[in-house]
Amino acid sequence: MTSEYDYDAVVIGGGQSGLAATHHLTARRLNTAILEATGEATGSWPRYYDSLTLFSPARYSALPGRRFPGNPDRYPHRDEVIDYLRSYAAALDAEIHTSTPVESVTSTGGEGFAVTTGTGAVFTAPRVIAATGSFGSPFLPAVPGRDEFGGRVLHASEYRHPAEFADQQVVVVGAGNSAVQIAAELAGHAQVVLASRAPVKFVPQRPLGRDVHFWFTLTGFDAAPLGRIVKQAPTQPVLDEGRYRAALAAGKPERREMFTAFTSEGVVWPDSTRTPVDAVVFATGYRPHLPYLAGTGALADTGVARQRQGMSLTHPGLGFLGLEWQRTPSSNSLRGVGRDAAYLVRRLRPATAQQREHAR
Repeated sequence: MTSEYDYDAVVIGGGQSGLAATHHLTARRLNTAILEATGEATGSWPRYYDSLTLFSPARYSALPGRRFPGNPDRYPHRDEVIDYLRSYAAALDAEIHTSTPVESVTSTGGEGFAVTTGTGAVFTAPRVIAATGSFGSPFLPAVPGRDEFGGRVLHASEYRHPAEFADQQVVVVGAGNSAVQIAAELAGHAQVVLASRAPVKFVPQRPLGRDVHFWFTLTGFDAAPLGRIVKQAPTQPVLDEGRYRAALAAGKPERREMFTAFTSEGVVWPDSTRTPVDAVVFATGYRPHLPYLAGTGALADTGVARQRQGMSLTHPGLGFLGLEWQRTPSSNSLRGVGRDAAYLVRRLRPATAQQREHAR
Protein backbone atom coordinates (compact mmCIF):
# COMPACT_ATOMS: atom_id res chain seq x y z
CA MET A 1 0.00 0.00 0.00
CA THR A 2 1.40 3.40 -0.98
CA SER A 3 1.31 6.33 1.43
CA GLU A 4 1.76 9.91 0.24
CA TYR A 5 3.28 12.78 2.16
CA ASP A 6 3.52 16.39 1.02
CA TYR A 7 6.20 18.81 2.23
CA ASP A 8 7.77 22.14 1.31
CA ALA A 9 11.15 20.39 1.06
CA VAL A 10 12.47 16.85 1.14
CA VAL A 11 16.08 16.19 2.11
CA ILE A 12 17.51 12.84 1.04
CA GLY A 13 20.12 11.74 3.56
CA GLY A 14 20.32 12.32 7.30
CA GLY A 15 24.06 12.82 7.64
CA GLN A 16 25.94 16.06 8.22
CA SER A 17 24.89 17.57 4.88
CA GLY A 18 21.22 16.72 5.24
CA LEU A 19 21.09 17.96 8.81
CA ALA A 20 22.75 21.27 7.91
CA ALA A 21 20.35 21.74 5.00
CA THR A 22 17.37 21.02 7.23
CA HIS A 23 18.54 23.59 9.78
CA HIS A 24 18.44 26.31 7.13
CA LEU A 25 15.19 25.10 5.55
CA THR A 26 13.30 25.06 8.84
CA ALA A 27 14.74 28.47 9.76
CA ARG A 28 12.78 29.70 6.73
CA ARG A 29 9.67 28.00 8.14
CA LEU A 30 9.60 25.37 5.43
CA ASN A 31 7.91 22.10 6.37
CA THR A 32 10.78 19.68 5.84
CA ALA A 33 11.26 15.92 5.83
CA ILE A 34 14.55 14.04 6.07
CA LEU A 35 14.64 10.60 4.47
CA GLU A 36 17.44 8.51 5.97
CA ALA A 37 18.17 4.96 4.78
CA THR A 38 19.70 3.76 8.06
CA GLY A 39 18.20 3.51 11.52
CA GLU A 40 19.29 6.95 12.74
CA ALA A 41 20.26 10.34 11.37
CA THR A 42 24.01 10.09 11.83
CA GLY A 43 25.01 9.50 8.22
CA SER A 44 28.00 7.28 7.52
CA TRP A 45 29.85 8.08 10.75
CA PRO A 46 28.95 4.84 12.60
CA ARG A 47 30.52 2.89 9.72
CA TYR A 48 33.92 4.63 9.80
CA TYR A 49 36.91 2.88 11.38
CA ASP A 50 37.03 2.80 15.15
CA SER A 51 40.02 5.08 15.69
CA LEU A 52 39.02 7.83 13.27
CA THR A 53 39.91 11.25 14.64
CA LEU A 54 39.00 14.55 13.05
CA PHE A 55 41.79 16.66 11.59
CA SER A 56 39.85 19.81 12.47
CA PRO A 57 39.37 21.00 16.07
CA ALA A 58 35.90 20.95 17.60
CA ARG A 59 35.50 24.72 17.20
CA TYR A 60 35.73 24.30 13.41
CA SER A 61 33.73 21.05 13.22
CA ALA A 62 30.26 22.22 14.18
CA LEU A 63 27.14 22.41 12.05
CA PRO A 64 25.17 25.68 11.89
CA GLY A 65 23.36 26.76 15.03
CA ARG A 66 24.90 24.30 17.50
CA ARG A 67 28.45 24.35 18.85
CA PHE A 68 30.44 21.15 19.26
CA PRO A 69 30.52 20.46 23.03
CA GLY A 70 33.66 20.20 25.13
CA ASN A 71 37.10 21.72 24.69
CA PRO A 72 36.92 23.65 21.39
CA ASP A 73 40.60 23.00 20.66
CA ARG A 74 40.50 19.21 20.90
CA TYR A 75 40.24 16.87 17.91
CA PRO A 76 37.00 14.86 18.32
CA HIS A 77 36.87 11.10 17.79
CA ARG A 78 34.34 9.29 15.62
CA ASP A 79 31.97 8.42 18.48
CA GLU A 80 31.91 12.04 19.66
CA VAL A 81 30.82 13.09 16.18
CA ILE A 82 28.07 10.46 16.21
CA ASP A 83 26.77 11.75 19.55
CA TYR A 84 26.89 15.32 18.27
CA LEU A 85 24.90 14.45 15.15
CA ARG A 86 22.30 12.58 17.22
CA SER A 87 21.74 15.61 19.44
CA TYR A 88 21.71 17.93 16.43
CA ALA A 89 19.06 15.85 14.67
CA ALA A 90 16.92 15.65 17.81
CA ALA A 91 16.85 19.44 18.06
CA LEU A 92 15.66 20.02 14.49
CA ASP A 93 12.08 21.10 13.87
CA ALA A 94 11.61 18.56 11.09
CA GLU A 95 10.20 15.10 10.52
CA ILE A 96 12.99 12.53 10.24
CA HIS A 97 12.01 9.27 8.57
CA THR A 98 14.66 6.66 9.37
CA SER A 99 14.97 3.23 7.71
CA THR A 100 13.53 4.92 4.63
CA PRO A 101 15.82 4.38 1.63
CA VAL A 102 15.01 6.39 -1.47
CA GLU A 103 14.56 4.43 -4.68
CA SER A 104 13.74 7.16 -7.19
CA VAL A 105 13.05 10.85 -7.71
CA THR A 106 10.79 11.94 -10.55
CA SER A 107 9.60 15.32 -11.75
CA THR A 108 5.86 15.89 -11.39
CA GLY A 109 5.45 18.10 -14.43
CA GLY A 110 6.11 21.54 -13.04
CA GLU A 111 4.66 20.92 -9.58
CA GLY A 112 7.90 19.66 -8.09
CA PHE A 113 9.09 16.14 -7.35
CA ALA A 114 7.85 12.76 -6.20
CA VAL A 115 10.32 10.83 -4.06
CA THR A 116 9.58 7.11 -3.91
CA THR A 117 11.04 5.08 -1.06
CA GLY A 118 11.70 1.42 -0.42
CA THR A 119 9.01 1.42 2.25
CA GLY A 120 6.32 2.14 -0.35
CA ALA A 121 5.83 5.75 0.73
CA VAL A 122 5.88 8.65 -1.75
CA PHE A 123 6.98 12.10 -0.62
CA THR A 124 6.17 15.13 -2.77
CA ALA A 125 7.74 18.58 -2.56
CA PRO A 126 8.69 21.53 -4.80
CA ARG A 127 12.25 21.35 -3.38
CA VAL A 128 14.46 18.29 -3.08
CA ILE A 129 18.03 18.28 -1.76
CA ALA A 130 20.21 15.24 -2.51
CA ALA A 131 22.53 14.98 0.49
CA THR A 132 23.59 11.34 0.44
CA GLY A 133 27.31 12.07 0.17
CA SER A 134 29.64 9.46 -1.26
CA PHE A 135 30.25 6.77 1.39
CA GLY A 136 27.87 4.43 -0.43
CA SER A 137 30.05 4.50 -3.57
CA PRO A 138 33.66 3.65 -2.61
CA PHE A 139 36.14 3.88 -5.49
CA LEU A 140 38.41 0.92 -6.24
CA PRO A 141 40.85 1.53 -9.11
CA ALA A 142 41.28 -1.21 -11.70
CA VAL A 143 44.57 -3.06 -11.17
CA PRO A 144 45.63 -5.96 -13.43
CA GLY A 145 45.38 -9.41 -11.86
CA ARG A 146 42.99 -8.49 -9.09
CA ASP A 147 40.71 -11.43 -9.88
CA GLU A 148 43.66 -13.81 -9.48
CA PHE A 149 44.68 -12.50 -6.05
CA GLY A 150 43.97 -15.00 -3.30
CA GLY A 151 44.10 -12.54 -0.43
CA ARG A 152 41.61 -9.99 0.84
CA VAL A 153 40.85 -6.78 -1.07
CA LEU A 154 38.83 -4.12 0.71
CA HIS A 155 38.14 -0.42 0.64
CA ALA A 156 38.88 1.83 3.60
CA SER A 157 35.11 2.07 4.11
CA GLU A 158 35.20 -1.58 5.24
CA TYR A 159 38.17 -1.17 7.59
CA ARG A 160 37.31 -1.10 11.30
CA HIS A 161 40.17 -2.18 13.58
CA PRO A 162 43.81 -3.32 13.14
CA ALA A 163 43.43 -6.45 15.29
CA GLU A 164 41.85 -8.38 12.43
CA PHE A 165 45.10 -7.95 10.44
CA ALA A 166 47.48 -8.98 13.22
CA ASP A 167 50.78 -10.45 11.95
CA GLN A 168 49.70 -10.15 8.31
CA GLN A 169 51.38 -8.59 5.29
CA VAL A 170 49.21 -5.61 4.34
CA VAL A 171 49.38 -2.98 1.61
CA VAL A 172 47.44 0.26 2.07
CA VAL A 173 46.88 2.20 -1.15
CA GLY A 174 46.62 5.98 -1.03
CA ALA A 175 48.43 9.13 0.07
CA GLY A 176 45.70 11.10 1.85
CA ASN A 177 44.76 11.53 5.49
CA SER A 178 42.78 8.28 5.78
CA ALA A 179 45.41 6.20 4.00
CA VAL A 180 48.21 7.46 6.22
CA GLN A 181 46.17 7.19 9.41
CA ILE A 182 45.10 3.60 8.66
CA ALA A 183 48.57 2.51 7.52
CA ALA A 184 50.25 3.95 10.63
CA GLU A 185 47.71 2.28 12.90
CA LEU A 186 48.08 -1.08 11.14
CA ALA A 187 51.88 -0.86 11.35
CA GLY A 188 51.62 -1.52 15.08
CA HIS A 189 50.03 -4.90 14.40
CA ALA A 190 51.19 -6.01 10.93
CA GLN A 191 53.87 -5.60 8.28
CA VAL A 192 52.57 -2.65 6.26
CA VAL A 193 53.49 -0.94 3.01
CA LEU A 194 51.84 2.34 2.04
CA ALA A 195 51.60 2.34 -1.76
CA SER A 196 50.92 5.54 -3.67
CA ARG A 197 51.52 7.04 -7.10
CA ALA A 198 53.12 10.13 -5.58
CA PRO A 199 54.99 10.72 -2.32
CA VAL A 200 52.97 11.72 0.73
CA LYS A 201 52.95 15.48 1.28
CA PHE A 202 52.58 16.77 4.82
CA VAL A 203 51.22 20.06 6.12
CA PRO A 204 51.92 21.02 9.75
CA GLN A 205 48.79 20.64 11.89
CA ARG A 206 49.73 23.62 14.07
CA PRO A 207 51.96 26.13 12.26
CA LEU A 208 53.13 28.97 14.52
CA GLY A 209 51.29 27.38 17.42
CA ARG A 210 47.79 27.66 15.92
CA ASP A 211 45.82 24.91 14.25
CA VAL A 212 45.96 25.11 10.46
CA HIS A 213 42.18 25.65 10.35
CA PHE A 214 42.69 28.94 12.18
CA TRP A 215 44.93 30.02 9.31
CA PHE A 216 42.46 28.64 6.74
CA THR A 217 39.81 30.89 8.25
CA LEU A 218 42.07 33.92 8.56
CA THR A 219 43.33 33.72 4.97
CA GLY A 220 40.07 32.70 3.30
CA PHE A 221 41.66 29.47 2.09
CA ASP A 222 38.26 27.87 1.49
CA ALA A 223 37.39 30.52 -1.08
CA ALA A 224 38.71 30.77 -4.63
CA PRO A 225 41.36 31.09 -5.84
CA LEU A 226 43.37 29.63 -2.94
CA GLY A 227 41.29 26.47 -2.69
CA ARG A 228 41.57 25.80 -6.40
CA ILE A 229 45.36 25.68 -6.13
CA VAL A 230 45.09 22.71 -3.78
CA LYS A 231 42.43 21.06 -5.95
CA GLN A 232 44.84 21.05 -8.90
CA ALA A 233 47.62 19.37 -6.91
CA PRO A 234 48.29 15.70 -7.84
CA THR A 235 47.91 14.60 -4.20
CA GLN A 236 46.14 16.22 -1.27
CA PRO A 237 48.39 17.01 1.72
CA VAL A 238 48.16 15.17 5.03
CA LEU A 239 47.72 17.23 8.20
CA ASP A 240 50.23 16.09 10.79
CA GLU A 241 51.70 17.20 14.11
CA GLY A 242 54.76 15.07 13.30
CA ARG A 243 53.53 11.63 14.27
CA TYR A 244 52.85 10.33 10.78
CA ARG A 245 55.95 11.84 9.20
CA ALA A 246 58.04 10.15 11.90
CA ALA A 247 56.25 6.83 11.34
CA LEU A 248 57.03 6.88 7.62
CA ALA A 249 60.63 7.91 8.29
CA ALA A 250 60.96 4.88 10.57
CA GLY A 251 59.47 2.56 7.94
CA LYS A 252 56.32 1.90 9.96
CA PRO A 253 54.71 1.89 7.45
CA GLU A 254 57.17 1.61 4.60
CA ARG A 255 56.23 3.78 1.64
CA ARG A 256 56.62 2.46 -1.92
CA GLU A 257 55.50 3.52 -5.36
CA MET A 258 52.14 2.01 -6.34
CA PHE A 259 52.31 -1.64 -7.38
CA THR A 260 51.61 -2.45 -11.02
CA ALA A 261 49.68 -5.70 -10.71
CA PHE A 262 48.33 -8.39 -8.45
CA THR A 263 49.53 -11.98 -8.50
CA SER A 264 47.77 -14.96 -6.98
CA GLU A 265 49.84 -14.51 -3.80
CA GLY A 266 50.58 -10.80 -3.66
CA VAL A 267 51.64 -7.80 -5.72
CA VAL A 268 54.23 -6.79 -8.32
CA TRP A 269 56.17 -3.56 -7.76
CA PRO A 270 57.43 -1.21 -10.50
CA ASP A 271 60.93 -2.75 -10.27
CA SER A 272 59.37 -6.18 -11.05
CA THR A 273 59.94 -7.54 -7.54
CA ARG A 274 57.09 -9.50 -6.01
CA THR A 275 55.82 -9.50 -2.44
CA PRO A 276 53.39 -11.94 -0.84
CA VAL A 277 50.45 -10.08 0.63
CA ASP A 278 47.54 -11.11 2.84
CA ALA A 279 45.37 -8.03 2.34
CA VAL A 280 45.20 -4.80 0.33
CA VAL A 281 43.27 -1.82 1.71
CA PHE A 282 42.34 0.81 -0.87
CA ALA A 283 42.00 4.26 0.71
CA THR A 284 41.25 5.71 -2.69
CA GLY A 285 38.24 7.88 -2.07
CA TYR A 286 34.63 7.79 -3.14
CA ARG A 287 32.28 8.83 -5.91
CA PRO A 288 28.92 10.61 -5.50
CA HIS A 289 26.19 8.24 -4.31
CA LEU A 290 23.09 9.31 -6.24
CA PRO A 291 21.51 6.10 -7.64
CA TYR A 292 17.98 7.41 -7.11
CA LEU A 293 18.60 10.10 -9.75
CA ALA A 294 19.65 7.67 -12.48
CA GLY A 295 17.63 8.15 -15.64
CA THR A 296 16.38 11.61 -14.69
CA GLY A 297 18.93 13.54 -16.73
CA ALA A 298 20.18 15.21 -13.55
CA LEU A 299 23.41 13.20 -13.74
CA ALA A 300 26.13 13.00 -16.36
CA ASP A 301 26.98 9.62 -17.90
CA THR A 302 29.70 9.24 -15.26
CA GLY A 303 27.16 9.57 -12.45
CA VAL A 304 28.37 13.06 -11.50
CA ALA A 305 25.66 15.61 -10.74
CA ARG A 306 24.99 18.25 -13.35
CA GLN A 307 25.23 21.15 -10.94
CA ARG A 308 26.87 24.45 -10.28
CA GLN A 309 27.62 25.30 -6.64
CA GLY A 310 24.93 22.83 -5.59
CA MET A 311 22.16 24.01 -7.93
CA SER A 312 20.93 21.50 -10.49
CA LEU A 313 21.52 22.60 -14.07
CA THR A 314 18.66 20.45 -15.33
CA HIS A 315 15.89 20.47 -12.71
CA PRO A 316 14.66 23.67 -11.01
CA GLY A 317 14.12 23.03 -7.33
CA LEU A 318 16.71 20.22 -7.13
CA GLY A 319 19.86 20.84 -5.10
CA PHE A 320 22.94 18.91 -4.02
CA LEU A 321 25.01 19.02 -0.85
CA GLY A 322 28.13 17.29 0.41
CA LEU A 323 29.77 16.81 -2.98
CA GLU A 324 33.56 16.92 -2.97
CA TRP A 325 34.74 20.37 -4.10
CA GLN A 326 31.13 21.47 -4.60
CA ARG A 327 32.12 25.04 -3.73
CA THR A 328 35.24 24.84 -1.54
CA PRO A 329 37.89 22.37 -0.33
CA SER A 330 35.69 21.69 2.72
CA SER A 331 32.36 21.15 0.94
CA ASN A 332 32.13 17.51 2.01
CA SER A 333 33.31 18.04 5.59
CA LEU A 334 31.77 19.04 8.90
CA ARG A 335 33.62 22.35 8.84
CA GLY A 336 32.36 23.41 5.42
CA VAL A 337 28.98 21.90 4.73
CA GLY A 338 27.10 24.46 6.82
CA ARG A 339 28.25 27.32 4.60
CA ASP A 340 27.27 25.40 1.48
CA ALA A 341 23.87 24.59 2.97
CA ALA A 342 23.18 28.24 3.72
CA TYR A 343 24.22 29.23 0.21
CA LEU A 344 22.06 26.55 -1.42
CA VAL A 345 18.91 27.07 0.63
CA ARG A 346 18.97 30.83 -0.04
CA ARG A 347 18.97 30.14 -3.78
CA LEU A 348 16.93 26.95 -4.09
CA ARG A 349 13.59 28.30 -5.23
CA PRO A 350 10.63 25.98 -5.77
CA ALA A 351 10.40 24.38 -9.17
CA THR A 352 7.11 26.13 -9.89
CA ALA A 353 8.47 29.59 -9.03
CA GLN A 354 11.57 29.17 -11.18
CA GLN A 355 9.54 27.86 -14.10
CA ARG A 356 7.15 30.81 -13.89
CA GLU A 357 10.10 33.18 -14.06
CA HIS A 358 11.46 31.47 -17.18
CA ALA A 359 8.03 31.64 -18.80
CA ARG A 360 7.82 35.44 -18.47
